[in-house]
Amino acid sequence: MTNRRNDTRASRAGTLEAKVREMVRGDWATVQRIYDAGIATANATFETRPPAWEQWDANHRQDLRFVAVLDEKVVGWTAAGNASDRCCYAGVVEDSVYIDPAHHGLGIGRLLLSRLIDAATAAGVWTVQAGIFPENAASVALHISCGFRVVGRRELLGQLAGTWRDVLLMERRAPVGGSTPSSRSLSFNTTTKADH
Repeated sequence: MTNRRNDTRASRAGTLEAKVREMVRGDWATVQRIYDAGIATANATFETRPPAWEQWDANHRQDLRFVAVLDEKVVGWTAAGNASDRCCYAGVVEDSVYIDPAHHGLGIGRLLLSRLIDAATAAGVWTVQAGIFPENAASVALHISCGFRVVGRRELLGQLAGTWRDVLLMERRAPVGGSTPSSRSLSFNTTTKADH
């Protein structure tokens, strides 16, 4: 059983172990720096700069915020906010996962996203969704490895730096009534316009 205050699962990262714990206010400066590094790639979000703590805090659930710590330093984070304020969507959240660029490819994203999924399920969340640029192959692959599937492609959803961008809508459904809605087979075209 996992201790919800301090996750005992760890990911091997070289010779060190990354551990996941709940995010606290004191982590914000590092979380913001990691978020800014993701923004700089122009493939992580439509945001052009990290928000102030107060805005970020208001948009993310307290019970669904985690950081990965490696050698006593925060090297990644994940959080989720409610997808809507309508009561019928109370069990639907949208996730974010960001890893310090120096720690990509070490399994930290999977460790974080798995912890978020566990916490979301324990909190009664039935759908964790993510909006991901198709060009962000690492994030798409991470989400698929954690049980997400592509449920649609929102074409030309918004502009980033003057360029219209598509967004893949991915979701992971928790078991409902003894069966998992994600067991249905759906197929969507996930190729980029450059592939055509």
